[in-house]
Amino acid sequence: MTRQIVLIAAMAANRVIGVDGRLPWHIPADLRHFKALTMGEDGVSRPMLMGRKTFESLPGLLPGRRHIVLTRDTGWSAPGAEVAHDLDAALALAGDAETTPEITIVGGAEIYALALPRATRIELTEVHAEFPGDTTLPAIGPEWHEIAREEHEPQGATPGFAFVTLARDL
Repeated sequence: MTRQIVLIAAMAANRVIGVDGRLPWHIPADLRHFKALTMGEDGVSRPMLMGRKTFESLPGLLPGRRHIVLTRDTGWSAPGAEVAHDLDAALALAGDAETTPEITIVGGAEIYALALPRATRIELTEVHAEFPGDTTLPAIGPEWHEIAREEHEPQGATPGFAFVTLARDL
């Protein structure tokens, strides 16, 4: 059994994924989509691997999900978080492919860059607007191709967006 490493990200048209440690937009459907991806359609939660800054940007522990935090700070800890200091240790902490067939990578930019070469799928929300920000998604190379797209029209102050699934050419 091959373990799936799935990057989950939301990105504006100008590649922005964050500003001041938060999302620069509020799209309720994207938050529900994120929950479905990390909880799993089968009701089995996927471990969420994230950087320390991403963890600290959360409103608290997200119910029903494991929070594996990758940080260089060997003294850092937080209640409910499992801590690793490199990507291999974080992936090992998540469990083997038999017990944990899918791991989600949920940010930030440095963690996406580290995990992208090992990723097997990308679940990307493309926000059809540009936003100011200080964090961008690392470039996704030509080895990735779109296998699914679900478009959503703008509604009031909410910009249009698309849920896009990308797979790697192997």
